Amino acid sequence: MTEIPSQNDQNGSPRRAPDASAVEIAPRSGTAFELRKGDVLRVIDPEGGQVSDLLAFMAADPREAISNGRTFDYEERIRLTRGHRLWSNRSTPMLEIIEDSVGTHDFLLTPCSEATFRHFYGDKPVHRGCFGNLAEALAPFGIDPDAIPVAFNIFMNVPVADDGSLRVLPPTTKAGDYIRLRALADLVIGLTACSAYDSCGGTFKPIHYRIE
Repeated sequence: MTEIPSQNDQNGSPRRAPDASAVEIAPRSGTAFELRKGDVLRVIDPEGGQVSDLLAFMAADPREAISNGRTFDYEERIRLTRGHRLWSNRSTPMLEIIEDSVGTHDFLLTPCSEATFRHFYGDKPVHRGCFGNLAEALAPFGIDPDAIPVAFNIFMNVPVADDGSLRVLPPTTKAGDYIRLRALADLVIGLTACSAYDSCGGTFKPIHYRIE
């Protein structure tokens, strides 16, 4: 597994979560790593109330990437949970959700960025957001910022009203909630602990993950 964490310990190694088998993504940071076909990725909200943006690219050709539009089309829904697959822009299934303790995720909104902070949070310091964190983490895999698509926003709570309007509400997760996704191909994964105020209810916490 190749891992490019944005947050390391003093020895330059990825931070380990209290669960020794898990890796911690520090608040408002991101990482990237390889996930082999058949591996299972468990993403955990250790404290509750935190979102994690997930991206997936084909390891053999990162121009093939996760696609919300293809996924909505083939799964015939915008709400995704256990038993549903996440598809690529070339109509290839990439990940299958095999367990989900929450059932509330978003696949509509793009990763938060500096522009997001300027648009929505003019009274708060500008942050590079998940987009900037993902761009840095994915660069060693040859993935450019312009290739970053809409992320599968794990634990993000985005209700859509009958008139088509949407809101971003705090996550419904409690400490220890998780989702498990099985890789259906060799992938490069980008993963964050989200940086946006609304997405995370105004607080910023770590995300843990484990490859099983």
